[in-house]
Amino acid sequence: MKHRVAFRRLGRSSAHRLALLRTQVSQLVEHERIETTIAKAKELRRFAEKVITWGKEGTVAARRHASGVLRREDQVKKVFGELAERYKDREGGYTRVVRTQRRRDDAAQMAFIEYVDRPGELRKARTSFLPPAAARVVDEA
Repeated sequence: MKHRVAFRRLGRSSAHRLALLRTQVSQLVEHERIETTIAKAKELRRFAEKVITWGKEGTVAARRHASGVLRREDQVKKVFGELAERYKDREGGYTRVVRTQRRRDDAAQMAFIEYVDRPGELRKARTSFLPPAAARVVDEA
């Protein structure tokens, strides 16, 4: 049973786990989409959501918290500028975990973790519930 277990250990010591998650959050902020294992992605989601929330706060204390997690100052500026502006009306749920293939050498289940509403993200209209004439209108728009 998993009573009172707050996080995944990921087979690492606490210092190694913190370093791994800090690096992955920094890479996620920089690239806005990274591929990792399912367990790491789910644990990373907690950190990534918290960093965006700090960015939306915009206080000096929040900036210091974010600087303690992120690796470079340009990433902190991106969180407090571009990403905070993008998610100002969103109440959470800034990331998405999408499963991909299994890794070839050890068959670990891989996943993309990405920020939602990224610029350049392909969006396909759901037309399965529309009649054929209406589906064409949605595709042309």
